[in-house]
Amino acid sequence: MEDFVHLHVHTYYSILDGQSSIKKLVDKAIGDGMRGMAITDHGDMFGIKEFHDICNDVNKKRKKEGLEPFKPIFGCEMYVARRGDKSLKETKEDTGGYHLIVLAKNAHGYKNLIKLVSNSWVDGFYSRPRTDRKDLEKYHEDLIVCSACIAGEVPAKILKGDIEGAREAIEWHKRLWGDDYYLELQRHEVKDPMQRANRETFPLQQQANRVLIELAKEYGIKLVCTNDAHFVDKENAEAHDHLLCLSTGKDLDDPTRMLYSKQEWFKTQQEMNDIFSDVPEALANTLDILNKVETYSLDNDPIMPFFPIPEEFGTEDEWRQKFTEQQLYDEFTSDENGQNQLPPEEGEKKIKKLGGYDKIYRIKFEADYLAKLAYEGAVKRYGDPIPDDVNERVKFELHIMKTMGFPGYFLIVQDFINSARDELGVMVGPGRGSAAGSVVAYCLGITKIDPLKYDLLFERFLNPDRISLPDIDTDFDDDGRGRVLKWVEDKYGHENCAHIITYATMATKNSIKDVARVEKVPIALSNALCKAIPDRLPDVDGKTPKMNLPNAIKAVKELQEAEASPDPHVANTIKYAKMLEGTVRGTGIHACGFIICRDPISDHVPVSTADDPDFKGVKTNCTQYDGHVIESTGLIKMDFLGLKTLSELKEACENIKRTRGIEVDLDTIPIDDPKTYELYQQGRTVGTFQFESDGMRKYLRELKPTVFEDLIAMNALYRPGPMGYIPQFIRRKHGDEPITYDIPVMEKYLKDTYGITVYQEQVMLLSRLLADFTRGESDALRKAMGKKKKDIVDAMKPKFIDGGVKNGHDPKVLEKIWSDWEAFASYAFNKSHAACYSWVAYQTAYLKANYPAEFMAAIMSRRRDQITEITKLMDECKQMKINTLGPDVNESYEKFGVNHHGDIRFGLAAIKGLGDSAALAIIDEREKNGPYKDIFDFAQRVSFANVNRKAFESLALSGGFDSFGIRREDFFATNTKGEMFIDTLVRYGQTYQAEKGQMQNSLFGDFGAVEIATPQIPKSETRWSDIERLNKERDLVGIYLSAHPLDEFKIVLDNLCNTKCVELAEPNDLRDRADVVVGGIVTAVRTRFDKRGNPCGFVTLEDFEGSGELAMFGEDWGRWSGMFPEGASVYVTAKVQPRFQYSDIMGLKVQTVEFLQTVKDRAVDRITISMVTDQLDEQIVADLSELISSNPGKTQLFFQLRDSKGEKHVLLKSPKTGVDVRHTLIDYIEQHEMLDYKIN
Repeated sequence: MEDFVHLHVHTYYSILDGQSSIKKLVDKAIGDGMRGMAITDHGDMFGIKEFHDICNDVNKKRKKEGLEPFKPIFGCEMYVARRGDKSLKETKEDTGGYHLIVLAKNAHGYKNLIKLVSNSWVDGFYSRPRTDRKDLEKYHEDLIVCSACIAGEVPAKILKGDIEGAREAIEWHKRLWGDDYYLELQRHEVKDPMQRANRETFPLQQQANRVLIELAKEYGIKLVCTNDAHFVDKENAEAHDHLLCLSTGKDLDDPTRMLYSKQEWFKTQQEMNDIFSDVPEALANTLDILNKVETYSLDNDPIMPFFPIPEEFGTEDEWRQKFTEQQLYDEFTSDENGQNQLPPEEGEKKIKKLGGYDKIYRIKFEADYLAKLAYEGAVKRYGDPIPDDVNERVKFELHIMKTMGFPGYFLIVQDFINSARDELGVMVGPGRGSAAGSVVAYCLGITKIDPLKYDLLFERFLNPDRISLPDIDTDFDDDGRGRVLKWVEDKYGHENCAHIITYATMATKNSIKDVARVEKVPIALSNALCKAIPDRLPDVDGKTPKMNLPNAIKAVKELQEAEASPDPHVANTIKYAKMLEGTVRGTGIHACGFIICRDPISDHVPVSTADDPDFKGVKTNCTQYDGHVIESTGLIKMDFLGLKTLSELKEACENIKRTRGIEVDLDTIPIDDPKTYELYQQGRTVGTFQFESDGMRKYLRELKPTVFEDLIAMNALYRPGPMGYIPQFIRRKHGDEPITYDIPVMEKYLKDTYGITVYQEQVMLLSRLLADFTRGESDALRKAMGKKKKDIVDAMKPKFIDGGVKNGHDPKVLEKIWSDWEAFASYAFNKSHAACYSWVAYQTAYLKANYPAEFMAAIMSRRRDQITEITKLMDECKQMKINTLGPDVNESYEKFGVNHHGDIRFGLAAIKGLGDSAALAIIDEREKNGPYKDIFDFAQRVSFANVNRKAFESLALSGGFDSFGIRREDFFATNTKGEMFIDTLVRYGQTYQAEKGQMQNSLFGDFGAVEIATPQIPKSETRWSDIERLNKERDLVGIYLSAHPLDEFKIVLDNLCNTKCVELAEPNDLRDRADVVVGGIVTAVRTRFDKRGNPCGFVTLEDFEGSGELAMFGEDWGRWSGMFPEGASVYVTAKVQPRFQYSDIMGLKVQTVEFLQTVKDRAVDRITISMVTDQLDEQIVADLSELISSNPGKTQLFFQLRDSKGEKHVLLKSPKTGVDVRHTLIDYIEQHEMLDYKIN
């Protein structure tokens, strides 16, 4: 048997075409005794770094066992432009291209390969990434090429009968690559007569092979055989076939769909020998290629980008003349004070790790400029002279940055952050993550929180023991993030910048859904199978199993039944989903990761392109290696995040400036503002950052925070695990539990958290204080405890005990402290991050407390597409006594804004059918020439180039003209000629403006005003009902603004219904309810007939929180269909039961349907209003009296009186007939804490 290695292999990075896991391929190759293998995915190198790392791990083990290394060959099956030029993108012939296998012989060849592949994406993409002969000639060195499958240029021309063309192609490739050019043979014979497979390929392969063998002899070119592997094992053929169906969007039984021969598995050496026994040299030559390939690493030390330092500071050449290598050695191998020199051997290692003296000169140059900026910033932040503790800290940090090669990174970060703030007008966050522990970052403006004030630690971010350099995460406002990235690309070079690619894989649930679609399993069944899989699998032997389909099957009965189902489609769904799980399904762009390099990125890693997330219709570069492996290639990642909250803050400040003329500088707001802490103490944090959940608001009311440190602590504690410490934290703050310290000196770092260890930084500081841990050791302890690395923690314990005893502390107490840390440290939070985000939260709360309407308008503008969120915010506005009004041409701005009464107005640009240009034209005219006096003044002044007839209609229907005193329906009333008023109004405005224009251009333009009679406003006899008017309003603004059709039934929905409309989507979740009771307004009805010819109906119901669909079939629909006219407000009682016999899929069977008014009249028999008497005043009593007397009805009215201690209860019955419980009464009660109510 001839030795053989695979040279033409596709992994699942040949997206939706290959199905092979790289790990499984490597394992199989090694298990079969192969000495190496290649990966050659279609047009990309997505999997190459993963392949490299897997082989590295394998070879470490093989080395220990005394085995020779398994050799990876890095390659790509490239597409070569058929018309010879990849810039041609016109005809069908230009899509795709001839296939060509390209393999890297060594590190230089790898560099050439990534250039070819990158250019094929950036310059040559047309349906596929394409290269051409010009690029192949330019980057041909140290590459090995094979002629590929029958889609390659040589075999394709042979099959077309173009032998001369095939000869020309061979001669061109042979001239370029010589002995590194090989002709490739493939044989995919389908021997199973029952197998549905492609049988046309094999005869074509044989036809091409005969000529290839002859031409190989004629030209003296070596042959190789390959199998074009697309899946690992023969048993995976059908799973791969399902994958092709997903790729092409075809059904499994489609007779016209694409088929493979199903012979494309990763064959063993014996299988390949059996197939190619007649051409043994083709097998042997695969080893010839393997032996030519060198082993090399794709890993690199950090490739730090260069920051352009201003010439007035100096030049790098000047620094090279100024400092000797010995001076650099002394500086880089000692501490910040020039002491504690490293031993010579360690010193040389340090110099080598930084890249040698050539690189160190650059680092020194950047470090000195960084120091200049840092000390200038320190003077601004801390005053002149700089305090000693600040000076010492800055000096220490700068030295660590310098000796770790980090100054260039800091310079670039401060550059784009300060440019974002100062040049681009982008709001930047105060910092996030551990970078906020750096005083230098604070002095440079990278962060806005003083680390010294809040005990934030630099070594939590950067210390000499850290293996990889950290990245600095930066928050920008959503709208500005893209502009910052563009600025960075423009400054540092587009070819030097790239986003980071992401891969979307078939996760457990998606694999079931995907295969079920191909197998035509009913959607309801596949959804039910997915729904049965919990988010977290139950523990096995005290450990949580990894989420995958095999483990899910063990845990979930429904999946076990599906796997054993007699229905082959259901059973196959589970069978093939297991095989396809984890397969790459598509690519995307990392949400925030971004690379800045000092050279073109394609000098280091392959580049592809993707749609730019910030600029529509624009392609942007991204790395072909994802975030898991990209940093090991040496590229430096920076995180640019878009934070919605910053956009909301920015918009709120703009609202304040527009309505009050006040410029709010959020960086300088007082951190002890009484109104803000009052808001926190009352839990009125809806709409604010980080603190708006119901649970958090409850704890805030109990804690009653008084200082910023309370907010930082709550931010850190309010998460699974440490949340259990919150009650103790609250008790200690209020003196209900004594504040104790195991050792008195611990008060220094635990005082702000009332003796409770909350932060990782506290563990670090205390380990130094108690046991003399170094900065690096304290950070190592923090990491080991946080990640529960017991062996490291156990190894550090003796040092802590011995160090503590040496400092005079009781060993038993030290043992207790260590045990407490072990229990809590894994929950302890990064204080740097908590402090930064608490400051952002405080800024939102400050604006809400001091500029409530402007703040609420801003967050409503930013969240206007989230109906549930808008509804919640409108309810909050009610609680705050802020009116939320519909659009108005005299008061609305482009987005939600605030009028001079302090009410919030809906934005004009958000009205459907109006558009930005019309909204801006209306606002601009109003601001230039004053409010519109009436509808005719509006028509006379507004620009018809922007505001057309459709815009007039949208304004009329949405209420934009309501302030002119004309009913909405009157705009659509007709005059005696049958013309609608809105049409005559538009025509009037156009005529008026045309006449005015003519007069201004005439010789006598100064004489008098335009005289055109205003059209008469017709009085329509039609009266729209409330629901009709509100529905038209909602159609245009997306929500019910002026009122809600269900307002009068809120008391029924809140007190008698147990289900929200949105919950109707998941009947399985409603099984525990004896009856499902839901109320809402009918917004849509769909009817059809099922396969048996029975009628069925699908009713969309909507309540205050969203909508859901109710399905009824057959006789049920016949019985209830008349109760669901669109616009009706209904009250439905239903039972949860199986949709089909013997099925676990649940549905709802309607039991009764009533109109909500009927239920309200019948069921709301009595209302009891409870009052805290010592908190009442005359105004509240008068208001209640007015609301009750103006809404007489049949509901009995009772009053429950008590004092604030809950004592002296008195129940009184109103002597009047009763009350109609309307939403105005309920709203009033809910807005006053001393009032409450109970029904029946």
